[in-house]
Amino acid sequence: MSNVIVVASGKGGTGKSTVCICLSVALIKQGKKVLLIDCDCGMRGLDIMLDVEQDILFDASDAVCGNCAYGEAVYKSPNNENLYLMAAPFDAENELSPSVFKQLVDTVKDNFDYVIIDSPAGIGSGFVTAASPADSALIVTNPEPTSVRGAVKVRRKLDSLGVRSIRLVINRFDKRVFKKMGYYSDLDAVIDAAQTQLIAVVPFDINISVVMQQGAAGLKTGASFAVFDRLARRLEGRRIPIAL
Repeated sequence: MSNVIVVASGKGGTGKSTVCICLSVALIKQGKKVLLIDCDCGMRGLDIMLDVEQDILFDASDAVCGNCAYGEAVYKSPNNENLYLMAAPFDAENELSPSVFKQLVDTVKDNFDYVIIDSPAGIGSGFVTAASPADSALIVTNPEPTSVRGAVKVRRKLDSLGVRSIRLVINRFDKRVFKKMGYYSDLDAVIDAAQTQLIAVVPFDINISVVMQQGAAGLKTGASFAVFDRLARRLEGRRIPIAL
């Protein structure tokens, strides 16, 4: 996959932003320099999850409008060396157009090994903007019909936008609950329904959500976080088995 990756989901609440941050932390552990860009205008949250909320003076819209230099809108994570954030505009009316956002990413991407873009949920204008500079994508879904149907819509929209390298992340997977609910016979049925090749299965772990809301990404580890280490290596082209 390319070094500019949009992370998307068909519906809210799939844990997409958490996947963005955990993947970014895993990549920097492998020696990569990563820029996270929050594209959820009016609803940004990565600044809280990375504990830089109080530091944000400029966002992506300030950079393109000339209110600051591009570098002044990029903030270093205090807990993670080589992880940086560009925040989304705090007001939804400052949403960037696809062409302007693409120009912004093209300007800054050469300074980083990876640019990971957190798209707003759904396939509206914000999603189109987020996907505009990307030539690869991760679709985050939960193993339930409403979420999977949304993933299919995202896949089709990405195809129409010319994004060709697309992979599926099944997030918050609990084997016991999955079997009890009986929505799908097995994970292969989820993958078939989502119409997208699988790259990772992330187990449900309440500790991941707690760490994110505490702004402590990268400070704590556990078995569930190790899934993202494997995902990062797979993005690098290494043949790593998908743990279930």
